[in-house]
Amino acid sequence: MRHFLTILGHEVRMLLVSPSTYIAAVTFLAFMGFIFAGILAEYSTTPQENSPAVAFFELFWVPVIFMVPLLTMKSISEERRLGTLETLLTTPVSTGEVVLGKYGAAYLLYLSLWAGTGGLFYILHRFTRDTFLLDLGPLLGGYLFIAVSGLLFVAVGMLASSLSRNQAVAGILGVVALFGLIIGTHLLGGLTTVNLEVFAPLKAGLEYAHVFQHLDDFSRGIVDTRQVLFYVSGAGLTLVLSVLGLEVKLLHS
Repeated sequence: MRHFLTILGHEVRMLLVSPSTYIAAVTFLAFMGFIFAGILAEYSTTPQENSPAVAFFELFWVPVIFMVPLLTMKSISEERRLGTLETLLTTPVSTGEVVLGKYGAAYLLYLSLWAGTGGLFYILHRFTRDTFLLDLGPLLGGYLFIAVSGLLFVAVGMLASSLSRNQAVAGILGVVALFGLIIGTHLLGGLTTVNLEVFAPLKAGLEYAHVFQHLDDFSRGIVDTRQVLFYVSGAGLTLVLSVLGLEVKLLHS
C-alpha cells in the first residue's frame, strides 16, 4: 500500500479545487441549517422530551441518501469513462490502492461536511444558556454515529461507482442501495410477518442491521461493539467487492 497516501493526497487536492465540492458543501450546510432552524422553532413553541441534537440526527438519512452518491459517483465511473483509470493502473499502482485512495478522500469530505454542522450548535451555544438544548451526550453520540456509519455508507457509494461507466447510473445505484440499507431494513423490521417463527433468522439479521436503532443507542451513550463491527466489517467487505468488481470489468473491457 505504498502509493495509497499519494493517491489519497491527489484525490483530496482534486476535491479542494473542484467548484462542485463547494457547491455541494454550501447546499448541504444550507439544507441542514434549514432543518436545524425548523427544529428550534418547534422547540420554542412546544416542550419536547429530547434535546435538539436527537431530533437533528434523526434526519441524518435525508442528506446521506442523496449526498453520498454525489460525493462518490464520479470517483471511479468517470475515470473509467474517460479511460484515465486504465492509464493509472499501468503504473506500479494496484486496484486496491486506487479504490482505497478514492474512498479515503470521499470519506474525509463526508466527515468535513458533517463537521461543518457543528457550527450550528456553536451558534446555539453562544445565544443560549439552556443546558437542555445543548446536552453533550446526544450531540457527541450523534457525531460518533455519523463517523462510524459513514464508513459503510461511503463504501456503498464507491461500490456503486465501480459498477458503471456512467456517473448518473452510479448515482442512482448509490441512492437505491443506501435507501435499502437505511430505510428498507427499517420498513421490513416493522412488518408483522417477520415476527413469525419461520422468519426468526431474518428478523435477527434485520435487528442487527437496524440503522435507526444504532443511532438511538449512540445518542444515549451506548456504544455497542457489535454495531461498530457491523459498519467496519460492512465497509471492508463492500470495498473488497468494489476492487474485485472493478478488476473483472477492466479485464473484460
